[in-house]
Amino acid sequence: MLKEQAMLMAELDRRRRTDILARYRPYAKQRDFHSAGASYRERLFMAGNQLGKTLAGAAEAAMHLTGRYPEWWQGRRFEKPIVMLAGSESYELTRDGVQRLLVGPPLTEEDWGTGFIPKAAIHATTRRSGASGALDSVTVRHVSGGVSTLLFKAYEQGRGKWQANTVDYVWFDEEPPEDVYFEGITRTNATRGSVAVTFTPLKGLSGVVARYLMEKSPDRQVITMTIDEAEHYTAEERQRIIDSYPAHEREARTKGVPALGSGRIFPVTEEAISVEPFDVPKHWVQIGGIDFGWDHPFAAAGCAWDRDADVFFVTKLYREREATPIIHAAALKPWGAWLPFAWPHDGLQHDKGSGEQLAAQYRAQGLALLSERATFDDGTNGVEAGLSDMLQRMQTGRWKVFSTCTEWFEEFRLYHRKNGRIVKERDDLISASRYALMMKRYARANNGNANWNFTARKVL
Repeated sequence: MLKEQAMLMAELDRRRRTDILARYRPYAKQRDFHSAGASYRERLFMAGNQLGKTLAGAAEAAMHLTGRYPEWWQGRRFEKPIVMLAGSESYELTRDGVQRLLVGPPLTEEDWGTGFIPKAAIHATTRRSGASGALDSVTVRHVSGGVSTLLFKAYEQGRGKWQANTVDYVWFDEEPPEDVYFEGITRTNATRGSVAVTFTPLKGLSGVVARYLMEKSPDRQVITMTIDEAEHYTAEERQRIIDSYPAHEREARTKGVPALGSGRIFPVTEEAISVEPFDVPKHWVQIGGIDFGWDHPFAAAGCAWDRDADVFFVTKLYREREATPIIHAAALKPWGAWLPFAWPHDGLQHDKGSGEQLAAQYRAQGLALLSERATFDDGTNGVEAGLSDMLQRMQTGRWKVFSTCTEWFEEFRLYHRKNGRIVKERDDLISASRYALMMKRYARANNGNANWNFTARKVL
């Protein structure tokens, strides 16, 4: 009886070790990543280190290769065998990461089948020369009756090694060079296949990161995951991990925020400036800021100023591209007819069609634009001076942003310099709030008076 029990326990352990896919239960953000595959051709799962991004990539890859989808699955489904490319920076890293999670530890063949691809589904393998234990390909039994093909690749060999006739799915684990990434997309064009990317953005605002964060497309989606959303850590473990990283890498390694290093314009943590929303006291003065735009978005920020403590708050936002002044004004008028708006120098430009000044068009729609463009008290309007004022306020606790202003924080994370110059991309809400700060002397309290004569009057 003891021998039979031992044999039974050994068999149960074997089944457990050789079919871990059946026990995969994703966290909320991992599930978001999977679900996005049904709607978006290109997906980026950008997360901190050791939070489960590669694990999620491996689990999904195994599902597509085998056709074994769990009941909770809401992502894309492949109903027939597929061809997949998967890899990382080098063949050694591909072996130790992608291959290990999909097939099992590389040292002995006895362990193959202990990854996310069930052992019973592995049809055949071929080895790669030059990297001990590395595989070149795996054929996988699909539930439809055919066989899927998985080809392991590495970025270090260049885009040429990622070429194939056509493939259905590409998984990049760790950030690929742009040319390799575009080669992967090209391989899926004929099949309308999917591209999945999983990495921690330690290379900063690279071409691939910028593609996802700055080049919006109905075919592309980014999912981010922070250490607070990783359920396998306790609060104490999270804090210990956060404290273990150098300050300049902390947000990238724990929140999946691109590491901008010395190029970051606001080297301040989000926690230092974020506050929970509250009702603005009646005696505080308020002002809005506008950044005009068409191809890049039109943006507006509603701000409040506690003059007693000299703390400036960003409380609400609006951002929209390719819309007319009528649309923008309609969205902003509910903020209050009494609310004055600061605006930049390009509001003095005249529309080519009507010949009317841009700022005048918004006044005609009922917005209380100040009578003069945004300047400091001394009449200057330098961008660097405005950013310096914002940064000093952040560092001294005098600049706060409501936590509900998520789009403002998106811009804040990526606002950076390149070769010493400010990168003027995705900064529309930052700019709108900067104009409001410059003209805070004209902010008004909400006294219920809806009449406003557009004349800039300084707060006493």
